[in-house]
Amino acid sequence: MSMLPPTLPASGRSRGVVFLHAVPRALSPHVDWALSSVLDTEVRLSWQAQPVARAMLRSELPWSGRPGTGSRLVSALKTIPDLVFEVTEDPSPGREGGRYAFTPTLGLHRAIIGVHGDILVSEDRLRAAVAGAAATGADLSDGIAYLLGTSWDVELEPYRVATEDSPVRVLHHVV
Repeated sequence: MSMLPPTLPASGRSRGVVFLHAVPRALSPHVDWALSSVLDTEVRLSWQAQPVARAMLRSELPWSGRPGTGSRLVSALKTIPDLVFEVTEDPSPGREGGRYAFTPTLGLHRAIIGVHGDILVSEDRLRAAVAGAAATGADLSDGIAYLLGTSWDVELEPYRVATEDSPVRVLHHVV
């Protein structure tokens, strides 16, 4: 699928992409129905095999809707068992964007995304991470990694890069 152009949508509209990384074959119609109910239009995804998990399917869907549609899509999808997915909502006039990552093992992670694509972490969340590290003796870098969704990225990366034609290579650290 083609990527969306980098321009912001018209005021009052938002857009993003649903990345369905791993969906059990039997649940794919339920995913179509869930997306249709949120987007208020019939959705019939083009499903492909997921090479990382042979019993699973993968698909993606660019979407456009009212601001907040991304969170409504996540709410509908996370009720379906055994899905691995991400939902993005691009920044729109007057609103930051969002990135939601969900895996059955880690649950849901939400990050606020700025107009340049960076994860934005609020002052309060940073202060809480510092206080938590001081109170428990934990490493502050672990708290920051949590705020950035590092564990979700590590778990999702094989699904993101896998295709039938390419081997799966996961780089955990690049110097």
